[in-house]
Amino acid sequence: MAYFSQFPKRLYDIKGDRNYKLIPDIFRRIKVRSKLRDEVSLLDTYTIEDGDKPETVAYKAYGSTDYFWVVCLMNDIRNVYYDWPLDSYSFYYYLKDKYDEPDGVHHYEITQSSGRILGTGPEDHSQMIEVNSDTPGATSISNYQYETRIQDKKRQIKLLGAQYLHLFVTEFNALLVK
Repeated sequence: MAYFSQFPKRLYDIKGDRNYKLIPDIFRRIKVRSKLRDEVSLLDTYTIEDGDKPETVAYKAYGSTDYFWVVCLMNDIRNVYYDWPLDSYSFYYYLKDKYDEPDGVHHYEITQSSGRILGTGPEDHSQMIEVNSDTPGATSISNYQYETRIQDKKRQIKLLGAQYLHLFVTEFNALLVK
């Protein structure tokens, strides 16, 4: 089932010439409740592989590309060009276009020494603080490292368990017609 085929239809005069067309009401918005996003028993963690698209992930998780919109909605992905991680080929050219020196220094950082530290793993950089270059113990982070961290963060998504898909779609459709 295509995403917009689920939306209620409305008459719309596209050109202003009183020639009305029946089109999906794309101005309807449904947001996933934050409690649902935080309910770990309903969700599976998924790491997006190089070249995956929302349709690919939907097929792997739900057996159909038609549910790409569930993948996007559950992860607040509004624009796959900005909110979805780039494949390695696109990432290379993105870096090349954005930076004159991809290996140049983007910023300096140190490890947070007080307060709440969320993680210490190689993929979790939440404990790092951006500082000036002359701060004792500061480590340089290249443009490449900085952009790779952003891409790695985008790769970690949550998928609704396949056993809950039907209930989710049913509730989504019910909310659309309210």
